[in-house]
Amino acid sequence: MGHHQLDALDQKILSMIAANARVPFLEVARACDVSGAAIHQRIQKLTNVGVLKGSEFILDPQKVGWETCAYVGLFLKGPSSNAESVLEGLKKIPEVVECHFTTGEYDMFIKMYAKNNFALSRIIQEKIHPLGVRSTSIISYEEVFRRQIPVPEIEED
Repeated sequence: MGHHQLDALDQKILSMIAANARVPFLEVARACDVSGAAIHQRIQKLTNVGVLKGSEFILDPQKVGWETCAYVGLFLKGPSSNAESVLEGLKKIPEVVECHFTTGEYDMFIKMYAKNNFALSRIIQEKIHPLGVRSTSIISYEEVFRRQIPVPEIEED
């Protein structure tokens, strides 16, 4: 996969909207010294080429009742475990919020939330293991911070 070549205007726009996705386009336009229409066009272009993948509101899991966050390393059990069927099964489990194919110890690594530790155990035993995997879990005590990936600096020739 290649990357999209960003210019200085793209970089400034991305930095501003990554810091606050709700920043008005007119405010971005003023900071960039261009028109609101130019900002709208740039954001549309960045969306069309896949640099931007939409915007979202982020729920605080604990405030809506999800007390346990866990990272679970998955091992496929052998030839009978098809990675694609495991992936499709994981997509049907709403508590699983991220899934990665990985190198190293695990075949796959997931992030999930549960109401509590007991519920986590039930989800793993009743929904995840029947997919043809075995697992190891790490429970997160607390998310200390989360941030966007930094916008790359523009390399000058």
